[in-house]
Amino acid sequence: MTRLSVNINKIATIRNARGANNPNLVQVAKDCERFGAQGITIHPRPDERHITNQDTLDLKPVVTTEYNIEGNPAPRFIELVKSVTPEQATLVPDADDAITSNAGWDTIKHKDFLTKVIKELKAEGIRVSIFVDPDPKMVEGAAAVGADRVELYTEPYATNYPIDREKAIAPYITAAIKAKELGLGLNAGHDLDLENLAYFHQNIEGLDEVSIGHALVCDALYFGLENTIQMYLKQLS
Repeated sequence: MTRLSVNINKIATIRNARGANNPNLVQVAKDCERFGAQGITIHPRPDERHITNQDTLDLKPVVTTEYNIEGNPAPRFIELVKSVTPEQATLVPDADDAITSNAGWDTIKHKDFLTKVIKELKAEGIRVSIFVDPDPKMVEGAAAVGADRVELYTEPYATNYPIDREKAIAPYITAAIKAKELGLGLNAGHDLDLENLAYFHQNIEGLDEVSIGHALVCDALYFGLENTIQMYLKQLS
């Protein structure tokens, strides 16, 4: 079964626009789980423009499914994750001022750094996933540095899906096969939506988890949060 982890960054963005606590991020996380989500994902950034450090702490006792914290493993992020000890940490190589993640790790170039960080997090009992492009060499590099999983960066798939979905999915199939050969768990995320998710799921064998935020929150504006989560779960059935 492929799990749906809902990224609630955009809920925090809406809240922060008014400076109060509406919508209530903690309540939304509870509701997502109540509506069927099998995980909650957040991506705190240094400027706290959406998820704040306090949010990260507040969600720990609330999330009853899987808590996934993703971000660039700078010292402040590492200390935050270690203090919270989520079920999973996803390491993403985004710049401090990035609007959103836009590339996976070069796991070969950053081998020493990633090995050190992963060892530190796994010592706390945290499962570690590395955000990578759908390149078998990067998947091999992820295994070499001690990662438990890889998360395939799916924006290129989503961009090319309307043009040629078979061509769009091809590198992901290859990368997924390599991940499973190496004993790595397999996650995916970025721009997956109600239009392209089912095809991705049908063609990627052994997909453990998808993390979806922006598209899901946008759909919830039209369909409601509970209905939207059920619609996404249906794509994974």
